[in-house]
Amino acid sequence: MTSTTHEVLNPAPFVTHTVSGNQLTLLYCGVEYFPQLCAALDQARVSIFLESYIFARDETGQRVVDCLLRAARRGVSVHVLVDGFGAADFPDVWQSEFSAAGVHLQWFRREVFRFRFHRHRLRRLHRKLVAIDQTTAFIGGINIINDRTNEHSAPRLDYAVRVAGSMASEIYLEMRHLWHRVSWAKFRQRSHWLKINAYRHELGQQRDPRDTPPSLTLLLRDNFHHRRDIKEAYLHAITHAEHEIILANAYFLPGRPFRQALIEAAQRGVRVLLLLQGKIEYRFQHYATHALYGKFLEAGIEIYEYQSSYLHAKVAVIDGVWTTVGSSNIDPFSLMLAREANLVVRDREFAGALRQSLLVATEHAIRIQPQDWQRLNWATRLLLWASYAAVRIATGLVGGKRHAEE
Repeated sequence: MTSTTHEVLNPAPFVTHTVSGNQLTLLYCGVEYFPQLCAALDQARVSIFLESYIFARDETGQRVVDCLLRAARRGVSVHVLVDGFGAADFPDVWQSEFSAAGVHLQWFRREVFRFRFHRHRLRRLHRKLVAIDQTTAFIGGINIINDRTNEHSAPRLDYAVRVAGSMASEIYLEMRHLWHRVSWAKFRQRSHWLKINAYRHELGQQRDPRDTPPSLTLLLRDNFHHRRDIKEAYLHAITHAEHEIILANAYFLPGRPFRQALIEAAQRGVRVLLLLQGKIEYRFQHYATHALYGKFLEAGIEIYEYQSSYLHAKVAVIDGVWTTVGSSNIDPFSLMLAREANLVVRDREFAGALRQSLLVATEHAIRIQPQDWQRLNWATRLLLWASYAAVRIATGLVGGKRHAEE
């Protein structure tokens, strides 16, 4: 793909939309995300909280590390929470530099015995969040990692949102809460809690998250109070869709209720468009998703497999109004095991910007036709369904049998 791909897929970069008093900027891929993120980090005055599943040892990782070190050295309180599996290769030299500069670093469920299976091993921190001074936040699906696999490749297809306003404060409160829980679990509750509470005196009275208008909602998934929030929000929007459903998902393996909701939407005349991974990244997941194509195609659902690069997006636009951008895939890992965070926006202009980008992305995808499925021989179909069964059985073992088909 040529260097103009970025301009084609996102024809109106950095358009800011005002939603319930919040300024929302839709960011396409790391091409737009990392310059915006680093500029905001360099402007931080009081506090930075950063969460990421992957924090890669590459040029992008070094760029973000440098921003965090500069912030800490000028007196900003910096907290970095990374997943113990996704960021397991976080370099020792970065840890030493963080410690020397006063950056607080923690791992969520750090891997100690990497080759030992444990029931809770797949309960990961999959969120991608940043909160700066309670006034600016970033939420989406973009990890701290180089955006391109090589200098000639197109960037991963992914999205994030820069938020300025009351929602940024809500994101900050949630990140602070999780930091406190992880600290408490590691017997460091008192010292970190005192430091975090000091922000109240510097930034004023904090908002109650319930004050945020309903046109803008932070959705979480955890194993305590928000087990099904993201899934139920999707199902509600799909069930009430009247015209169009566009889903773009890197790892798409929905349970029976989700599949049925999509099929019923298509049967009542709603256009249902799925933009899915076209390049094989994880073979079992890829084949398992293909096992679902037959029923979807029979119902008239459009399926496109993105080809220009790896698709890493976790977004949706429904009826040109309801939009979600976040870290949650529509698969068992995200919907039943991991900690996730999605932003739901109910605004026509914001939805229109994302919708246009996704429709243009389908031009860089292959549409799967019903006859493509019908031409598959029995051995291939058996392989696909065996992959599906294997993924679902593994999910049942980790998350519990009663969740295996949710």
